[in-house]
Amino acid sequence: MKKIIIAIDGPAASGKSTTAKHVAKALGYLHIDTGAMYRAMALKVLRSNISPADSAAIAKLANSTSIRLIAPHEFNAKVRIELDGVEVSDEIRSPEVTQIVSPVSTIAAVRSQMVNEQRAMGVHGGIVLEGRDIGTVVFPDAELKIFLIADTHERALRRRKDLERSHVDISIEQLERQIMERDAIDSHRDISPLKKADDAFELDTTHLTIEQQVDVIVRKAKEIIER
Repeated sequence: MKKIIIAIDGPAASGKSTTAKHVAKALGYLHIDTGAMYRAMALKVLRSNISPADSAAIAKLANSTSIRLIAPHEFNAKVRIELDGVEVSDEIRSPEVTQIVSPVSTIAAVRSQMVNEQRAMGVHGGIVLEGRDIGTVVFPDAELKIFLIADTHERALRRRKDLERSHVDISIEQLERQIMERDAIDSHRDISPLKKADDAFELDTTHLTIEQQVDVIVRKAKEIIER
């Protein structure tokens, strides 16, 4: 049976990562969190004391950077993110990384490197990728494209839960501001802006459980596969 490519796009904290992970599990597909790749690059920028506005220096840094996503052996385990051979799965979720990941990800050299790696991983199908430009840039011919949205307050609540697991304390109000700022940057950048593909199915996750989100997407995937 043919294995398809599923592209799940949407703004920060709209439910992409968890939903994509469960969809991949249900279909026996590989899950790729592309946002984690950009976060790892942003972490290296921080550690290198380079300004996120210094695109030339970041482009040069990207050329000497190795970023790997390592799938877990068990479903409930996290995907491991390695930066230059060292695991940084927790470090990439810090507020400091969140603040600069958008400007770093707008740099052409960074995006070009990441997109090439993502396309290589999906060349044979059987993959669920989530990010902001998967259905528009990385895999514009993906058989199934989903665009997730959610209320800003709900997204802030979700983000705080994630941060609490890493023992990071931050107010909902501050998180809402960060999310709105991130949305503005992602939607108005010149390179690969966040936008819904013309043939994507929009799914509002504000009042949906993860199980409900996954069920909608898996049903649509199976319809396409069976056709």
